Amino acid sequence: MHRYLSLLIHGHSRTQRLQDNCGQHTPSPGDIVLLVFPTFPALPNPAYLDQVCSVCQKREDSISAWSVLQSGGSVLDAVEKGCARCEIEQCDGSVGYGGSPDESGETTLDAMIMNGDTMDVGAVADLRRIKNAIGVARAVMERTDHTLLVGESASVFAENMGFIAEDLTTNRSLNTFSQWLKGNCQPNYRKNVFPDPSISCGPYKPRVTLQRRKRVRHMYRHSHDTIGMIAFSQDGHVAAGTSTNGLMHKVPGRVGDSPIVGAGAYADSSAGAAAATGDGDVMMRFLPSYLAVELMRAGADPSAACETAISRIKRHHSEFFGAIICANTTGHYGAACNKSPGFSKFQYMVRDSKSDTPVLKSVDCI
Repeated sequence: MHRYLSLLIHGHSRTQRLQDNCGQHTPSPGDIVLLVFPTFPALPNPAYLDQVCSVCQKREDSISAWSVLQSGGSVLDAVEKGCARCEIEQCDGSVGYGGSPDESGETTLDAMIMNGDTMDVGAVADLRRIKNAIGVARAVMERTDHTLLVGESASVFAENMGFIAEDLTTNRSLNTFSQWLKGNCQPNYRKNVFPDPSISCGPYKPRVTLQRRKRVRHMYRHSHDTIGMIAFSQDGHVAAGTSTNGLMHKVPGRVGDSPIVGAGAYADSSAGAAAATGDGDVMMRFLPSYLAVELMRAGADPSAACETAISRIKRHHSEFFGAIICANTTGHYGAACNKSPGFSKFQYMVRDSKSDTPVLKSVDCI
């Protein structure tokens, strides 16, 4: 599956056009950059860019966020609006309602939003009945002292905050679930249980002995994705956000990397920002977005920071599926992905003031 990033750049004339393939950008003062997927923090100096990043196959999410910035809205508003658009449009079936049913056939949502200036964060996971997950995440940040709410209690909180309770199931998700049951519940994510999960549905019981085995790679590349978005303003504000309906046929209650600070995304206006997509169960163990930002803080350029974050995971999981995009406070950015069967390039979109629509770019996986 293609992983798309949108990069929108608006402002003064450029000193250098974006380079194809390598993903490295040299900004000019006054540029406003909107990147779709990762996160880029900003510093209050004239060399700093406004940026927004988001991961989704559709362009409308980045356009929505871009319009917020152009109209004078805040970076938090831009991130929320961009992610919410993707939730409504059910980007690739992997964001929003009606996608990625779990073992019980239910669609649940994860989301996170982060303020790179204050380091405030709001997140929700295993959210039921509420379509606007990114909006609920922002409510957690602004209406509570907490960082993360999960499950049924998160849904009740959302309803109390005025969000409308709706069925997240659609005919499409019901059909997906039905076909999965007919196929003996394959694939699934169980191990060390009986009956044998590789050939049978549950209910499952634990085996007496644990068997260590190589992790089975059976991710749905066409239905497991995240929209990750970051935004920068000209006066140095930055925000990051993510939204997803998670991994198809996941064990009920599973939470991936998207709502986890430092895993799905991370923003710090004093250093930079990053966002990741891929196999969240593996990637969240390494906090790649946080690592990349800290590497940039120490002086690494964004491309090198991205590659190091990917390489660290690769040492333990050589064939994991994942990608990351990074940007620093000077507006430079880069991306990296892990080369695995069926995944050799990471694609993202670029838009600047000289183009009417986003332009597709790519980086070769390592």
